[in-house]
Amino acid sequence: MNTRYTLALMAVLGIALASVSHAAVTNVVLVHGAFADGSGWKPVADILKEHGYNVFVVQEPETTFAADVAATRLVLDRSGPCVLVGHSYGGMIVSEVGDHAAVRSLVYVAAFLPEVGETAGGLQNRTPPAAKSVVPVGGGFLQVNPEAFPADFAADVPKGLAQFMAISQVPIAAEIFGAKATVAAWKQKRSYSVIPQQDRMINPELMRFMSSRAKSETIELPGSHAIFLSRPKEVAALIEKAAKAAE
Repeated sequence: MNTRYTLALMAVLGIALASVSHAAVTNVVLVHGAFADGSGWKPVADILKEHGYNVFVVQEPETTFAADVAATRLVLDRSGPCVLVGHSYGGMIVSEVGDHAAVRSLVYVAAFLPEVGETAGGLQNRTPPAAKSVVPVGGGFLQVNPEAFPADFAADVPKGLAQFMAISQVPIAAEIFGAKATVAAWKQKRSYSVIPQQDRMINPELMRFMSSRAKSETIELPGSHAIFLSRPKEVAALIEKAAKAAE
């Protein structure tokens, strides 16, 4: 093989390798929070899919923190390089599992960003939310009082949808709020945060503190805890920004 041919071949391979190493992240994994399920992500998922992203939605059981983390890992094992997104309690999950090799960046939507050793319940006690409507439903599980759900969880969502969310909500095991974070993935991966200014389920001041501590790129939007439903375009745009920055 002559020298000129070898150099030409090396140049072509170099270009190919560079294009692979800078390939865009086109996968997004969405993790829902407490009192909800993955179907709430549909408006955001529809926008992302329309823009060419592969979307995976985790359906965690909300029975134990370990089970929810395991459910998310199973999706990450097959997603490929991705942006990992968590809403509300889902922020605890993505922080715990975000050290997975597939995760390129993290997006927190009205979510907890825990430090190692912190719990969701402890963070709530640090800066309590406006809502006082989380009640026991038996068997060690909690839910939002259905009558209060529309105002406390989804005040800016169409009334009929908010009422259906109230009666279809997924109860969460109370013990989960005492589960300690063992990983703070935002220390390892670039992070982004959406703070709803009228959130009644997690105090916006608490979200500002956590996002600032994590040095997350943060946007604030008028809206409720269900900001993923009321402002899907803005939420999807931040996820896409995270994907492009991770190229």
